Parts: sequence; C-alpha cells; structure tokens
Amino acid sequence: MKGRARSIRSGRLAGWGAALVLALVVSFAAVSDVQAAGSRVVLAVGGAECLCYLPTVLAHQLGFFADEGVDVELQNLKGGSKALEALVGGSADVVSGYYDHTITMQAKGRRLVSFVAFDQYPGLVLVVSPHAAERIRAVRDLEGAVVGVTAPGSSTHTFLNFLLAQDGLSGTDVSVVGIGLAATAIAAVERGRVDAAVMLDPAVTLLQRKGGIRILSDTRSEADTVAVYGGPYPAGVLYTTPEWLKANGQTARAMARAMVRVLAWIQDHSAEEIMARMPREFYENDPDLYLAALKNSLPMYSPDGVMDARGPQNALKTLALSDPAVAQAAIRLEATYTNDFITP
Repeated sequence: MKGRARSIRSGRLAGWGAALVLALVVSFAAVSDVQAAGSRVVLAVGGAECLCYLPTVLAHQLGFFADEGVDVELQNLKGGSKALEALVGGSADVVSGYYDHTITMQAKGRRLVSFVAFDQYPGLVLVVSPHAAERIRAVRDLEGAVVGVTAPGSSTHTFLNFLLAQDGLSGTDVSVVGIGLAATAIAAVERGRVDAAVMLDPAVTLLQRKGGIRILSDTRSEADTVAVYGGPYPAGVLYTTPEWLKANGQTARAMARAMVRVLAWIQDHSAEEIMARMPREFYENDPDLYLAALKNSLPMYSPDGVMDARGPQNALKTLALSDPAVAQAAIRLEATYTNDFITP
C-alpha cells in the first residue's frame, strides 16, 4: 500500500513536473512572440492631423503598439501619396493611408496589401472657396478651375478625378495643386489660392463654421458615402508590401491587435475623452472646433477592423471610371487586402 501511495505521489509529481515544463514552454513561446514582434516599425501617415487617421495616432498615444511589443515610429507626411512614396522608396515599412492605393498600384505592377481597415467611410469633401462660390455651383462648373488636393496622386486627387469623370470631365480639365492638410489647406481656400479643394476634417468643419464655402460632394457619413459611391467604400487602412508581411507576420499581427484594441476603445469613450488623449498641438488653437469635428467623425471609424468584401468591389468599380490604368488592368482584389491578421 505504501509502495502504491509512493507511486501515486511520484506520478503526481511527474505530472506536475510535466505541467510545469509545458507552462514554461507556453510562457517562453509567448515571450518569443512578443520579442519577434518587437522590431522597430516605421509607420508613415498621410497627414496625422487628419481625423481620418485618428485611430492610428491614438493607438500610438495610448501605448497600444508598445503593449503588443511593437516599437512604432510615426512618420507624419503631407498626404497619402507622400506616405506611399515613403513605402515604395524604403523609408517606411507600413502606411496608414487609403485603401485605393492598393488597387491603383497593382494596376502599375506593384502589389500592396491592406491588413486592417479602420475607417468605414472616406470622409472626403469637395468644397468651393468663398471667392468662387457664386461661379462654381456644381462639379461641371470646375472646368478650368484650380482645385486643391492634399498632394497630387493622393486619395483626395483620386476622389476629384472620380467626381469629374461622373460629370463628363477629366483630370486635365482642371489645374490640380497640392495644398496639404489643416492650416495650409484652410489658408488656400480662404485666400482664394484655389477655387475648390478636396478636404477632410477638422478643416471642413472649421470652414463650415466660418461660412461662405459651398459643398459639392461629401462622404463623411454612411448615407453620403452610399449617395456618392453607390455602396460601401473602404478608406483608412494599414497597408504594406506582401514581402514585408511574409517576413514580419508576427509584427503585423501585433499591429493589427493594437488597432482593433483602439477601435474598441473609441467605441467605449466619449469624444471629449478621445480628444484628451490626442497630441495637444492638434487641437490647442481651437478645442471646441476640434471636438465638434471629432463628434462628426466618430461614425467613420470601424468597430472591428474587418474589411467588408463589398467595399473593394465598389472601390474597383469606382476607380476604373476615372483611372484608365485600373480600367485596363486585370485587378486581383483578393491580393489587395486580408483579414487574416485580425482574426484569432
């Protein structure tokens, strides 16, 4: 009996020992995952002040990237095309930008992949300067006008070309100039340096408060987006090259987790609480304005980071209307995005 008891105790000890070894292995594996995801990542943002990119900036501000073991350096650039150039040129690893670049670049022979979608609506607005509001009352009146975009080749430029094509015009029928975001864009519109401009919040809300501008097209809500595009249209995403994703899968998954966490955080907090965690320089000149624009923008943010499969289909259809390269290319939409990095 004693021998049996001793055998049972020995068995239990052996079982506990095995369980301890297994726990240590699992713990070590978890640490290894974090270490593997701990490489430094340069994340280019096509205008960090824009509320369309708030989830990316907020995830950094709240320390969610660091919590997931990723050392993220935000690179703030003037427009989505500049962020794209940084990725293609090798000075950035990942871009916080608009999804449509993954389609237009595939048409040019360069693959890019979105791996988390944080904006449900584009938030793009075509406004007419107070100096030209009487003369320009519809998109067709833009012929011969000077139109501002964040940067030539950016998603604001793509949006302009789409609207022009719908009214029988082309990109060559207007003069396009880069006016950046925020203060520079507002100054260009207010001073009449441009006749019209494609802008985003908080700049649009500020100009609306001041009065005098005319809005020709607006995609800041679900209803507005459906009215313009005929359905859902994906906007802000994290995208990179397939080569980087393959070599840095754990890092990408950790970044996606951080973004999903911040999207949930946004859902659970008020606009005032969100603003308080953003960089002060984004709103210190006019906190009330920033808060009003943020409240308008809250419906734009995805609740879960998942790319709705209908969105890419609609984006391709839209881009093909205004971009001959896209219209002529055999675009493989399944290669432009993945939800694999945000699923367990």
